[in-house]
Amino acid sequence: MGLTTDSAPPGAAPPDTGPEDPGPDPARDDPASLKIVPARHYARWAAAVAVTVLAAQFVRGLATNPVWEWGVFRDYVLSETIVQAVGVTLQLTAYATVLGFLLGTLLAFMRLSQSPVLQTVAWSYIWIFRSIPMIVQLVFWFNLSALYEELGVGVPFGPVFWSVDSNSLIGTIGAALIGLSLHQAAYAAEIVRGGVISVDHGQLEAAAALGIPRLRQIRRIVLPQAMRAILPTAGNEIIGLLKGTSVVYVMAIGELFYQVQVIYGRNGRVIPLLLVATAWYVFLTSVLSIAQYYVERRFARGANRTPPPTPLQRARRLVRHLRAAAAQRNQPVVPLGGSR
Repeated sequence: MGLTTDSAPPGAAPPDTGPEDPGPDPARDDPASLKIVPARHYARWAAAVAVTVLAAQFVRGLATNPVWEWGVFRDYVLSETIVQAVGVTLQLTAYATVLGFLLGTLLAFMRLSQSPVLQTVAWSYIWIFRSIPMIVQLVFWFNLSALYEELGVGVPFGPVFWSVDSNSLIGTIGAALIGLSLHQAAYAAEIVRGGVISVDHGQLEAAAALGIPRLRQIRRIVLPQAMRAILPTAGNEIIGLLKGTSVVYVMAIGELFYQVQVIYGRNGRVIPLLLVATAWYVFLTSVLSIAQYYVERRFARGANRTPPPTPLQRARRLVRHLRAAAAQRNQPVVPLGGSR
């Protein structure tokens, strides 16, 4: 066996070790010399193009399809009958909202009380009225006289001192308000209860240690903070109630949807009359959404001392910026050397 050695014989060429490492290149490692390639979102672009095409087709169909009958829409959208029906819809919404949230707030604090009786009554009310569809409740209250011909006041389980006929006491509008308010109260109770329990309990303990009465704790400490959690859901519930008033058409109340049905039942213009109702519901919902935005912004001042600008403030700022840019462009250019 021969011996191996790593040393090369004299006069032999050195082994090939590959290219030498040139070391760090300052030009290559400089971030300023790197080429920035923007990300290309091809799927996003394709989706945007597809949505734009579909939206354009829908708008074109609205403008060119003769079935919409825009002339009939213009004749009825601001007619006296429709405007009066919108007024009835707003009245039902306003009264049911106020009564529903008043009763719902009472039920919420009953559920939060330490009394098992109050807790059981409030929980049972919420369970029952959330289980029964609104249209069933409305028909039930509309036919209340079939169960109780007279309603009176007197001693419990004893003589009645004063009574009145049910039909004369609770008319059609009254039955609709009772049904809408009681139905709304069940959902409002859970909305208010969720907002109240979102407030840190330590604040109530601190207020109690300072000797602040319980009612003042609720009015000045709990509710202002709970409103930030209550308002978004409450606003959504009020908008739902606005649209839900269309259910009272089963009671032949002249609200918006019922009047639209009556009109297209006479002239057969179903599509444009439904478009009239749709336009009014969209308008009223938009107004409520704007009001909700500003109310939420007001109650958010305690948590956010510098709220973001409103859309109107952004628009005014953009107008001022455009005016300043236009005025700057219209200024005469003065040469650097001055006038001779």
